[in-house]
Amino acid sequence: MNIFNYFGDLFRNLNQQRLRSFLTIFGIMWGTATLILLLAFGWGFRDQTVLNMRGMGDQLVILFPGQTTKSFEGYGIGRPIRLREADARLLESQIAEIDIATPEYSRNLPVTHGVKRRNSSVGGVYPVYQDLRNIFAQPGGRWLNERDLKERRRVIFLGNRLAENLFGEEDPVGKRVMVLNTPYTVIGVMTEKIQNSSYNQQDRDRSFIPATTFSAIMGTDLVNNLLYTVKDPSMSGAVRSQVYEVMGNRHKFHAADTDALGIWDTNEFWSFINVMFLGINGFLGLIGFFTLAVGGIGVANIMFVIVQERMKEIGIRRSVGARRYHIMGQFFTETFAVITIGAAAGYGIGWLLVQLTQNLPIKDFVGAPYFAPQVGLVAFVVLALVGLAAGFLPAWRASRLEITECLNR
Repeated sequence: MNIFNYFGDLFRNLNQQRLRSFLTIFGIMWGTATLILLLAFGWGFRDQTVLNMRGMGDQLVILFPGQTTKSFEGYGIGRPIRLREADARLLESQIAEIDIATPEYSRNLPVTHGVKRRNSSVGGVYPVYQDLRNIFAQPGGRWLNERDLKERRRVIFLGNRLAENLFGEEDPVGKRVMVLNTPYTVIGVMTEKIQNSSYNQQDRDRSFIPATTFSAIMGTDLVNNLLYTVKDPSMSGAVRSQVYEVMGNRHKFHAADTDALGIWDTNEFWSFINVMFLGINGFLGLIGFFTLAVGGIGVANIMFVIVQERMKEIGIRRSVGARRYHIMGQFFTETFAVITIGAAAGYGIGWLLVQLTQNLPIKDFVGAPYFAPQVGLVAFVVLALVGLAAGFLPAWRASRLEITECLNR
């Protein structure tokens, strides 16, 4: 019997029991669509989380001043540590693995334009801050530059939502805002970016001025925090230990006193995220697998019934020379044909559901599901396993029937 005869028999059997066939195929179709949708949500959630984290900065480490909890060289506990601009230069010079280190001033201040007033975390920063924190100007504006620093210019860069709150539809670039009764010229507005975490305030609500201007206006060189990146993210843990040693020598605290400096190392997040989402996607895939397995059980059941209904046909084929592997191959082919029909429909419905859920209102938090190649590959592998499991026992049963038993039915 050639493959065309196999499929001819299959479709005749399916047509004779339409309701039974529909329910069997529907089980595979629904299981496939569920598996695809769950995995697509898992991948979308992962990518959205990565985008949100990158909104704050790539592979960034933030140092915050703390207070000592260990006695050291005559200094008692509870002593506050004060960070200064020179500390950033010290880290760059003393630790070869640090790529960039920069200080950041910050203070919550009212920013006003006419009668409009908004509280904003005003940062005093250096030009390199732009690349560390992924802050970029909209067309027509610019970021802070070295000349702004050197001349201590009173210029300000606005977060996009802060600019909208202060200026509405008006272009802010070139206009003036007031900070502590001091006028600043707006030089740029931030391009909208995805961000749901920060250590001060979301950047769309912040504003930035030259660090030298901030220091002169506020009369201090005490910074709120330091930012640095490492050349090799895998060395971040070792660099962190060196940071405690260098800063401990400078500020007279024990290198093991981790409360003296607070360190938020976002590199740890990148290591954690792969493990976390492997578990999440594995869990979602397992749910989809069990849903698909239920459909596979339905296919196995219908194939057992078909074997019983076609015992005489099996006996005739065996009596005219068909081998056991011919019988087994026939029922395996029919099983995979049923699964292929259901899977094709499931792939189409799964893809359609993924497209329909692209604009859910929770997109900014859990992301938009998408049909990644990995999703299709996992679904294919699971379907192959279900097909093997669902087809093996009925096909084995059919191939092991005795000719006399079949002809007597």
